[in-house]
Amino acid sequence: MSDGDVLFEFVQMGQQVRVAAIDSVSGTEVVIIAPVSASKHQMQQLALAKLRKKLSAAQP
Repeated sequence: MSDGDVLFEFVQMGQQVRVAAIDSVSGTEVVIIAPVSASKHQMQQLALAKLRKKLSAAQP
């Protein structure tokens, strides 16, 4: 997986932001909830780390 293969979705809900990271090849999705005060880069990095962990756990 390269970083270019990941789609991000940001939805603000009050003082929180729901960030979904989706691997475009496998369709695997993870979701994090971050404070609205976090930067977009911080949110993306956290979601990407969670997605990478999930994808590596799924491999044999």
